[in-house]
Amino acid sequence: MKKSILILFLISGFSVLSQSIEKSIVLKDVDTNLPIEDVTVFVAKTKQTLLSNADGLVTFALNGISNIQITHSTYNSIKIRSSMLKEKVNVFYLKNNVNGLDEIIVTKKHPQKILIELVDNSTKKLTIPARLKVYSREFLKLNGKYAYYNDGLLNFQIYGKEKNFKNNILVEQNRSYGLINAEIGDEALGYNLNNIMENYYNFKYLDPLLDTSSKKQYDFLIKAYSANSDYNLMIVTPLENAKGLLDDYTILYDRKKKLIVEVSTVVSPTTLANVEDKKAVGSKNIYKSLFKSMYRIDGFGYYLIGSKEEIGFEKIEKKKTTDIEVKNSFVITNFSEKSFTYNDNEVFKDKTLYNKKNFILTNYWDVSGLTSTEEEQKIIAELEFRE
Repeated sequence: MKKSILILFLISGFSVLSQSIEKSIVLKDVDTNLPIEDVTVFVAKTKQTLLSNADGLVTFALNGISNIQITHSTYNSIKIRSSMLKEKVNVFYLKNNVNGLDEIIVTKKHPQKILIELVDNSTKKLTIPARLKVYSREFLKLNGKYAYYNDGLLNFQIYGKEKNFKNNILVEQNRSYGLINAEIGDEALGYNLNNIMENYYNFKYLDPLLDTSSKKQYDFLIKAYSANSDYNLMIVTPLENAKGLLDDYTILYDRKKKLIVEVSTVVSPTTLANVEDKKAVGSKNIYKSLFKSMYRIDGFGYYLIGSKEEIGFEKIEKKKTTDIEVKNSFVITNFSEKSFTYNDNEVFKDKTLYNKKNFILTNYWDVSGLTSTEEEQKIIAELEFRE
């Protein structure tokens, strides 16, 4: 019976897609004419969320008339009707709202205390329970050459409460090209799907800043923008005498609602230059590390809409050094407060989709919420050809 329902669902899905028209939107900066990455495009009719890629491009299937909301944390939002999409590829220009001279905010509270309160309030306000349909994508490069690629369409059921978020995962579809051998090790892999949502919903990447001792390692600064009164930006950088490999942080937050909108980190060039290379077998010398997570606040709730992680390091082995780079992206294409039903044996319990057998029912990557750039398409095609 379940198989019959699934087949009926897929047939009806194909029928809907066959009646849909594919449209593309390119988002550009009105002043520089450069593409804008990570713009959120929300299609009201289907409740689908998309993020623009490095080319400023989003592509989606449109069936009927719909309002389309286009937003970015540092650009003025616009709303369009799908009837305005006359061409297959339609260009829209956004006005940057943080280009004005920024001002430093002097507060009675130390900014580190404000950050603690922001994290506390944000974890409490995140919409739980929640069902997230997620497109996960990962590239792996070994010694300068792309060696592996995987992506998947996943359903996350998030439940629990702050500091104790939990999730169950159902893998809807997935594909993998290339092969990861045992010598690479788990540390080369990007997302650990078992705890990734818990980390995002608990803002774990900000943990190094939440202990009071962090004030001895970091400088905290809050800035406001004359052209954007909704958001403040907290900038946290390591002090000159700070020890170890530390990150530069930027935390964008809604100053009225006290909710975090975006978190970005990148390994600090200053601390990177002062760290001595490790030589012991099995150790890693990190030369690149960055992270970004984005959250949406709207009438539907407060929830994660996307993330990116990238790391590059040299792994020291007995007779050689292996250069490893991993690039991950996570896009929440649909959000709902309703729970889905499933059997326990359907829950995905592995850490990653690496080397998982391909299960492809549709070209899900074409409507994933994150359109591949031409360069990415070439990489994927080459790895597929090697299979």
